Amino acid sequence: MDNIGLRLRTLRASQGLSQRKLAAASGVSNATVSLIEHGRTDPSMGLLKRILDALGVSFAEFFASDSLQDDQYFFTHDELSRISSGPISYLQVGSDLSNSQLQILYERYRPGADTGRSMLSHDAEEGGIVLQGRLEVTVGGQVQSLSTGDAYRFNSKLPHRFRNTGSEDCLVVSACTPPTF
Repeated sequence: MDNIGLRLRTLRASQGLSQRKLAAASGVSNATVSLIEHGRTDPSMGLLKRILDALGVSFAEFFASDSLQDDQYFFTHDELSRISSGPISYLQVGSDLSNSQLQILYERYRPGADTGRSMLSHDAEEGGIVLQGRLEVTVGGQVQSLSTGDAYRFNSKLPHRFRNTGSEDCLVVSACTPPTF
């Protein structure tokens, strides 16, 4: 189930919610929920986070695979779990993090990519290191432009957002504990 729309529709239905009820609970339009579920639009990370919050599910839970691989300690690039693609892509180390206290992501932001106007917020602590490019990070009222080798760390309850302000892809390795993104 790599399709975000199919995953969302399955989760919504499993909770007995209509598209309208989910839209109202998340503060987005019914049309937006419908477009996402039918694969006609890719939601920004901020928008998807609002919808998942209304469902009581984290990004890690939403993109978890159906199988648990507790005994896998090493992962090739091809074994990373894709939890988002498009202008921003996230590859996660491991698939099912339901028994984990740590989420590790390999993030790629295309030039101009932005997590969205809606600030992200979740109950965790996160940090990351910019491996390549430029990344503007907003946390609360503070904005900082980071470049290769720079890092960030903050309480994820604070409203935050990420944006590539450079002309090349920005690559980041980040961690979130517990895995609530």
